Amino acid sequence: MGFGDLKTSAGLKVLNEFLADKSYIEGYVPSQADIAVFDALSGAPSADLCHALRWYNHIKSYHKEKGSLPGVKKPLSQYGPAGVEDTTAAAPAAADEDDDDIDLFGSDEEEDEETKKIKEERLAAYNAKKLQIACVVEDDKVGTDQLEELITAFEDYVQSMDVAAFNKI
Repeated sequence: MGFGDLKTSAGLKVLNEFLADKSYIEGYVPSQADIAVFDALSGAPSADLCHALRWYNHIKSYHKEKGSLPGVKKPLSQYGPAGVEDTTAAAPAAADEDDDDIDLFGSDEEEDEETKKIKEERLAAYNAKKLQIACVVEDDKVGTDQLEELITAFEDYVQSMDVAAFNKI
């Protein structure tokens, strides 16, 4: 299963034939499958590959919404017609070996003293911030002065109160 290498004319030809009677890679609406195949292309297919070019331009129009399209993005080899040898499987395997050296989250590294100090300062500053509550007050029923009095009555918990934004209904 797969299209082969979509950066070659042979892979694009397989994609064009696959899309001859389909609007999308999977299903009847644009999905993450379409995004996965779209991202594998190096550019727009040539005009002689009319089905692939039609599909490319259509999926390109979903550029801003591509993260919200339904489905789960699978490896490129999971899409396409059966019986086509997938030549893209060898390339990701080599890329995965290189990715083992990169630790994106820094979980294996020891924290030095300066990093710990900065982290503690930021945590202390975060904990010192006041609590913010948003509410909508209908002025005819409850006045803002009455609301402020009720909130500051909790002297053990409330140090002060400020109105950050005011909308009158």
